Amino acid sequence: MASLGVGIVGLPNVGKSTLFNAITKAGALAANYPFATIDKNVGVVTLPDARLEALKKLFIKGDRVPPVVPTYVEFVDIAGLVKGAHKGEGLGNQFLANIREVAAIAHVVRCFEDPNVVHVAGTVNPLEDLETINTELALADLQTIEKRLEKLRKTARTDKDDKALLDVLEPLMAHLSEGHPARTFAAADPQALAKGAREMGLLTYKPVIYVCNVAEEDLPDGANNPNVAKVREAAAKENADVVVVSAKIEAELSELSEEEAAEYLQSLGLSESGLNRLVKVAYHTLGLQTFLTAGEKEVRAWTVRQGTKAPQAAGEIHSDLEKGFIRAEVIEWSKLVEAGGWAQGKERGWVRTEGKDYAVQDGDVMYILFNV
Repeated sequence: MASLGVGIVGLPNVGKSTLFNAITKAGALAANYPFATIDKNVGVVTLPDARLEALKKLFIKGDRVPPVVPTYVEFVDIAGLVKGAHKGEGLGNQFLANIREVAAIAHVVRCFEDPNVVHVAGTVNPLEDLETINTELALADLQTIEKRLEKLRKTARTDKDDKALLDVLEPLMAHLSEGHPARTFAAADPQALAKGAREMGLLTYKPVIYVCNVAEEDLPDGANNPNVAKVREAAAKENADVVVVSAKIEAELSELSEEEAAEYLQSLGLSESGLNRLVKVAYHTLGLQTFLTAGEKEVRAWTVRQGTKAPQAAGEIHSDLEKGFIRAEVIEWSKLVEAGGWAQGKERGWVRTEGKDYAVQDGDVMYILFNV
């Protein structure tokens, strides 16, 4: 699995726990995961994918229906945050350790008014909430960089890679000090920045999804909610995605059967749940894509990073397939459905033979030929 997970962060009483509980319940309903146990602070949600059902129909033989195994996104519930977390206050150290381990951040922001749910700051102000968390992450990054700079100033005289990193980090310090995240820093040497950010685990370099938690009447997109508009404006400055959800509605949906949930969504005028939208956006934010395998035994989705070559994609299925990779037979999923099966796809000339340098595309159906 290529994903390292999406960490869910947020201040107290913004709906973070409600949303995470809905995620874990949604995950508990799905089977066929490639692991037996899940940590209590990790929720796993399948990626909605209509392509799998379309492919499944091709390989039904009599009463034998191939099982469908979707891919998934991991969400990690990050320990609560308070001002001063970068100095270890509250659960600060745990918060920072957890967030270093995820590949992206889903930042839940309260955009609803409710006199029964007290806001930690006394008033609903999403921009202040964003600033509180972003400031803590930036301060933690500044501490990390300061420690690294001490060594770099000595080694940069003789090591060209360290010199390149030093030249990037000093102006980055100024950028962070002005309250801007590392991901918006226009470095003179972007490769040195990317390498250094990964090595140091810079928190503000991680991609962010802003999750606006709204009241039911603001669904589906919070178009008339001024707080959502403010978050969208802030997100646009750093080219981040915004997903509008109602954690309360997601919690209710997670308690229903698939049929009941579909009816409930329809009654709200929604085509899909906010959780489904969040999963899709998270997948995109993580730089992931899906390739498929399809036959009478199983129809399955596999996750790889965008740009992954065919042998490495084959390795996601089994390490032997990567070691002994010869070639891959590849067809676009919609062409396979249109043709009606592998044999018919080959007759029409739609099945291609691809070698070791082929970069797998989203929606490719692949059959791997290998020799071990």
